[in-house]
Amino acid sequence: MDIITTLRIVATLASFAIFIGIWLWAWSRRNKQAFEEAARLPFEEDPA
Repeated sequence: MDIITTLRIVATLASFAIFIGIWLWAWSRRNKQAFEEAARLPFEEDPA
């Protein structure tokens, strides 16, 4: 295995780990209320 292949493997594994981290963060119960509030924003009327 040469250095380029090793770097590609490391980059792929790092990208996959970051993807899983973002997925876990998005689906955590801690963020549920904030995401639900953000989802309702387009339907709220302007106070003007």
